[in-house]
Amino acid sequence: MKQDRRDFLKKTGCTLTMTALATQMGHFGLMSAIAQETKDKAEALVPSDYRALVCIFLSGGNDANNTIIPNHNDGTISNYAAYAAARSGQGLAIAQANLAGTSIIVPRMSNLAYGLHPGLGVQAPATNIVNNGIHELWGMGKMAIVCNVGTLVQPTTRAQFLTAGWPKPFQLFSHSDQVSQFHGGRSDVDSYTGWGGRLSDIRTTPDNPTGLIPMVTSISGAQLFTAGQTTLPLAIGTGTLGTVLNPISPNNTGTALRTAFNGLRAVDLDHDLQAAASHLTDSAMSANAVFQTNPYDPLGFPGTGIGNQLRQVARVIKKRTDLSINRQVFFVQLGGFDTHNNQVGGQNNLLVQVSQAMRAFYNEMVTQGLADKVTQFTMSDFSRTMNPAGTGGIVGSDHAWGSHSFVVGGGITGSDFYGMNGANGTPYPHLAFNTADDADNGTGARGRWIPATSVEQYAATIARWFGVPEANLVNVFPKIGNFANTNLGFMQPPAA
Repeated sequence: MKQDRRDFLKKTGCTLTMTALATQMGHFGLMSAIAQETKDKAEALVPSDYRALVCIFLSGGNDANNTIIPNHNDGTISNYAAYAAARSGQGLAIAQANLAGTSIIVPRMSNLAYGLHPGLGVQAPATNIVNNGIHELWGMGKMAIVCNVGTLVQPTTRAQFLTAGWPKPFQLFSHSDQVSQFHGGRSDVDSYTGWGGRLSDIRTTPDNPTGLIPMVTSISGAQLFTAGQTTLPLAIGTGTLGTVLNPISPNNTGTALRTAFNGLRAVDLDHDLQAAASHLTDSAMSANAVFQTNPYDPLGFPGTGIGNQLRQVARVIKKRTDLSINRQVFFVQLGGFDTHNNQVGGQNNLLVQVSQAMRAFYNEMVTQGLADKVTQFTMSDFSRTMNPAGTGGIVGSDHAWGSHSFVVGGGITGSDFYGMNGANGTPYPHLAFNTADDADNGTGARGRWIPATSVEQYAATIARWFGVPEANLVNVFPKIGNFANTNLGFMQPPAA
C-alpha cells in the first residue's frame, strides 16, 4: 500500500513546476467540487486579512525527550532526576548545568522550569545572522509548545492501548506510515490527500479567487501534505524565482520561440479544453513575470537547507499582493532526525539549523509587517524512546510515539505548554517506564509516550486561526469527531 501511495503521488503529478504552474490549483478548483461551497453564516467569522501557514517537518522522528527537558526536581510529576536516571548511564542525557540561561522556559500551566535543548538557544554569531535562536521568542510571547502530540484514531489510555482490538494507528512506529498520518491528518486508513491540500480545497475559491499561484506551495518536492482532492500545489526549489519562462538574458531565439508559442495558444480558443489550457498558461506566465519584476532577496537567513527553504517562502510571501493571494500554506522539510546512533552531536546540529532558520524567518515577517499574520509550526514522524540505544559516543534512540511541537508567530495566544492532559495531570508526559503514559509494558519497556493530543486536535487549532469555519473542519479532518476538544487554545480566536 505504501508503494501504491508513492506511485499515486508521482503519476497524478500532484506537484507542479513553475512552468506547469501554479494556477492549475486555483482555476481547476473553480471548476470542481469547491464551487459547491456556499456562503453561509460561518463565512462571516472568517478573518479577511492575509494569513499564511508554514509547516516545518522534522523528518526522521525528532527526539522530543531531549528537545524539552524538565529542569526541576519536583517529586509529583516528571522531573530532571527521572530524566537523568533513564538516560545518563548510556550518555544520552543533557547535563542539567547546560540547561541554564538561554535554555530555560517556565510554562504558566505548571510554573515549573524546563530547558530547551541548548541548540535552540542563542548560538555563537554567524555571518549575516542576527538573533539566531528561537528561545528568545518564548520570552517575547511568540512561541507556544504543544506537548505530547501524535497519531491517534481516538483518545487512548494505556489500559485501552494494551487491550486487544483497541483502535490504533496503522503500522505504529513505522516511518512512512506515521509521516503519512501526520501529513494526511487521520490515522484510521491510508490517505491519498493531505490536510494542507484539503484545506486548500475548501478555501481557494472564497480566499484566492483570482490567485496567480496555488494556495499551497512546497519548497521540498512532492509531499502528501500538499495534495488535495481537487487542487494541486505549486512546487519550487530554493533557486532564483522568475527565470523559467523569462530568461535573465533574453535573446532573439527566445523571443521568437515565445512568439510562436503564443500564436499556438491562440488557436481553437472556442473549444473549452484549449481555452482552459491557454488561460492556465497565461496565468503561469503572469505569475512568473511577477517573480522576475523587482525580485526580493531577504537578508539574515542562514545558508543551510532549511534556511534557504524558508528564505524562498519569504520571497513568495513578499509578492502576495501582486499574485492576488490572500491565503497561503507552505511546506518545508529538514531530514536527518532518525538518530538511532550518534544522536548527541547529530541532533544538536539539526536543532541549531531549525532554530536559526525559524528565527530568521520570524524576523523577516516582522520586517514585512506580517509577524501576526504568518504562523510557523513543526511536525515530525514521532518522538524517540526514553531508553537509549547504544552507549557512549554512538548512543542514540529508537522509534517512539508522542512528541512536542513548536508554534511560532504573533498569532499565538501566549508562550505556554498546550495540549490535553496526560496521566500526570499536565500536557507534558510522565517520564518513567511502565507508567500510565507509557505504551510499553513489562521489563522490556523503553518509554514510548502515548499521545495525549492527536494530530487532528493540533492541526484543527491552527486551521481555525487560518480561517476554516467550524462546519468545514470535518472536510479537512474526517475523524475530528472522535475528539471532544478540537481547540487547544494556543492560537488567537479568528476575527473578521
